[in-house]
Amino acid sequence: MNNSIFLKDGTAQGIAKQRLIETIAKSGERLINDPYAESFVIGAALIKMMGHKLNVWLTQKLAPGFHEHLMSRTLFIDDLIEKNAASGAEQYVILGAGYDSRAHRLELPTSLKIFEVDQPEVQDRKRSKLPNDLPNSGNVTYVTVDFTHQSLSKRLTDAGFDQSKYTIFTLEGVSQYVTKEAVSSTIEEMALLTKKIGSLFFISYVNELLHKNPQACFGKGYPKAAKRAKFITDLSAKVGEPWVSFYSTEEIENLLAQNGYSVEDNVTLEDLNAQYFAPIGRALPDDQIFKLEHFLVARSHRDT
Repeated sequence: MNNSIFLKDGTAQGIAKQRLIETIAKSGERLINDPYAESFVIGAALIKMMGHKLNVWLTQKLAPGFHEHLMSRTLFIDDLIEKNAASGAEQYVILGAGYDSRAHRLELPTSLKIFEVDQPEVQDRKRSKLPNDLPNSGNVTYVTVDFTHQSLSKRLTDAGFDQSKYTIFTLEGVSQYVTKEAVSSTIEEMALLTKKIGSLFFISYVNELLHKNPQACFGKGYPKAAKRAKFITDLSAKVGEPWVSFYSTEEIENLLAQNGYSVEDNVTLEDLNAQYFAPIGRALPDDQIFKLEHFLVARSHRDT
């Protein structure tokens, strides 16, 4: 495996599938609505025919709380982007964008410039599947990067990235698949790109306790935690996308601090369950809480 921060599209398809499953729930019972997700999902018609509840039930049989974990991550980032875009952020960089659809499904200011960064083959497939009449499409710039030969900073600036504008960066569901060196160098480049004005950064990371103490990565009473942790990592490896990097909270916070970022939030599904799922009648019990991945928000300030 090389050190590219971006992967092929197997993971992107899997996440799109979960967004589709959530989208077909009744309007008052769903967390998100992504009308574009089905474009990337093999067997989308069958999934829609089966319905939301059956699909979630099947997912629960494999890993309780997995679907809710991914949807809480999605909504957490949605809220973060909408809030900060409304309060003055002028650029949004989606690192390893995959089949992300936030540029088109969220209510974002037309002044927000969006850069989607990924491998060319993933972006080509994404663009070929999306409809032509996308909202906000004029504000999206696709940036391809080959990390073995190209610099993220140079590719972004060549694409029109403005180093004087406050920027949001997101790295969602990627850090476990790539080396720590790749993540570190990406954060360093982000910090250098935005040293004049500062930036906001979201990163999700897998707790290193997944191997050391699997039960700590799930809610109290979670069934067969160690077995399910192994199943998840083994399945990822079998499809060619093994998990290679795990972090402690101290390690990730130190890495960010070294690059001028201070942590503002660090949560999991356990923290978001009452906020997101209780109001729609879908709060999970402790024994279905899937919290092996953390959602962290950090902010840097201008270089003085």
